[in-house]
Amino acid sequence: MQRVAFATTPMRVEASRRSRAIFLLALLVIIWGVNWVIAKKSLEFVSPIWVTAFRLVPACLIFFVLCIATKQLRIPVRADIPIIFSIGWLHMVGFSILVSVGLLYLPAGKSIVLAYTTPLWVLPAAWLFLNESFTPRRILGLVIGMSGLVLILQPSAMDWGDRNVLIGHGFVLLGALLWAISIVYGRAHKWVTPLFALLPWQMLVGSVTQVLLAFALEGMPHIDWSVEVVLLVGFGSLFGNGIAYWLMNIVSRDLPAAGVSMGLLGVPLIALLCSSLFLGEVLGPALLTATVLIIVGIVLGTLPKSKRAT
Repeated sequence: MQRVAFATTPMRVEASRRSRAIFLLALLVIIWGVNWVIAKKSLEFVSPIWVTAFRLVPACLIFFVLCIATKQLRIPVRADIPIIFSIGWLHMVGFSILVSVGLLYLPAGKSIVLAYTTPLWVLPAAWLFLNESFTPRRILGLVIGMSGLVLILQPSAMDWGDRNVLIGHGFVLLGALLWAISIVYGRAHKWVTPLFALLPWQMLVGSVTQVLLAFALEGMPHIDWSVEVVLLVGFGSLFGNGIAYWLMNIVSRDLPAAGVSMGLLGVPLIALLCSSLFLGEVLGPALLTATVLIIVGIVLGTLPKSKRAT
């Protein structure tokens, strides 16, 4: 009886840990989905680059404090310097700023769908640079996903003569491409320092760069501070960046990578729903159909091979 008890206890702990991770993944999906609406609303009060800086700088400080409190702060070794700058510049600066500018010209719903084409750009890049297999199922997923993108960009769905529309679509898609490059490089990089210990340094690079770009391109921020502005910026910083990155670390540790990837596909669905409920955006059949096609394409392209019984 004692052996049974000792044998089942680790299993119960593992099951409890997995259940907690699933709950935290659901919470992460909700936070990031709502955060798109928060980001769109914030642009009514703050310029796009300063919005990203006001979100990332406090989150950076929070992570440094967390790492110090948990004794996980590490001085990065030389081998991890490239991954600090690649994620800091490509994802935290490039993706964040380009999407923030794109949100000036596009509805939040369409922006999130375009931004989540990132895995579709990763598929051919991983095949080309990482020698990952490009199976018929992945090719099918890429074709289906890209058909959703074509549906969004077709002439009847957007005014190709409107410069602002082109800027909005172009910036968000370029942001998605930079994120994809960051992901591919992250897969190829040989990590030395634990991810959690590198995050504050990546955020530091991103924060300093965003502040410098904000001063250079937008000048001193002119903000009429109010409770609403503080809540919007505070949510994006504390939840959208700080807590979300922390949750992402937990679920990435405790759940399979494929499961996390599939779970995160709920983010655009939550964002579309919130943009309709809180921003009054009309979700037309073309956008909804494109969303389904892109999600189906990502699922087909990213699911791992099924294990055959031996």
